[in-house]
Amino acid sequence: MLRLVLLTLGLLTLGLLVWHIGPGNIYTAAAQLGPAALIVILLPSLLMYVIEAYGWKVTLGPSAQHVPFWRLLAVRTAGEVVNMTTPTAYMGGEPLKAYLLRRHRVPIVDGLASVVIAKTTMTIAEVLFILAGIALGFWLLGGSGSSGQLTAAALLSVGLLLFGTAAFVFVQRRGLFIWTLERLRALGLRIGFLEAREEQLRSLDRTILDFYQHHRAAFYSSTGLFLLGWLAEALEVFVIIAYLGGPAGALSAIAIGALSVFIKGGTFFIPGSLGAQDGGNLLLLQAFGYSDVTGITFALLRRFRELVWIGIGLVCLALAGKPDEPA
Repeated sequence: MLRLVLLTLGLLTLGLLVWHIGPGNIYTAAAQLGPAALIVILLPSLLMYVIEAYGWKVTLGPSAQHVPFWRLLAVRTAGEVVNMTTPTAYMGGEPLKAYLLRRHRVPIVDGLASVVIAKTTMTIAEVLFILAGIALGFWLLGGSGSSGQLTAAALLSVGLLLFGTAAFVFVQRRGLFIWTLERLRALGLRIGFLEAREEQLRSLDRTILDFYQHHRAAFYSSTGLFLLGWLAEALEVFVIIAYLGGPAGALSAIAIGALSVFIKGGTFFIPGSLGAQDGGNLLLLQAFGYSDVTGITFALLRRFRELVWIGIGLVCLALAGKPDEPA
């Protein structure tokens, strides 16, 4: 019920923003873009998906050889559409990825371990990206007045996120799943599904710990690849602003992209971050000197990209579970 209320408020907020700025003004700005421009705008997100799929592949180790890369990309895209469209705080698609990999001869323990590790390296890269964006934003906009207060609040929030990520890694090294099972038992909660799979959970913890202890190069490679993936999102910002008349700068694109990611992550409890993400993008572009028409058109174009990838993800979800044809 709460999520329905938040969704309604988000739709109302987005509608009011469009009405305030003027549908005619937005249409005029968007009408300047032809089909070729829309395709070019989608290319950075395609690059991002490919890079991030490689970031996940690195964490799979020897099991990756059983899955062609295009299959891995399809599985990840299918999992991401579940993350984007269900109320699971961007986590619901992760077990699905491991389940779909099992159909391609990847043991479920290896698959689950890889999605946990990849989510960790992705989050670490996200924090680094946001920190870089905050630093650039502070430098480009200055630290006086309200911008300084917003920067301080953002730094505090990212500090908490960084602490939470470090704590998550620490718990993984101590045995995340058995630790969770023991905490549940301490609270008097015994979940039959987990109790019956205690040995699998121990094996999963051992696999994750082995990765951290003996595959540090893969850990750093995965983190670096995910960071490149986030930078591809900044490239999308650059391309959209350039098509909307710019001027587009590389540093401001990184700052806007990173702060946009921060806003979206902070409003995960709103379905699709509807309204909050769009209003946040509008305010970001206004802060960097762009008009309100450019800001809201930018936000709507990013929504267009999300809808395209939701459609692609649904197709991948329908096809990813089909095993490869025998040779």
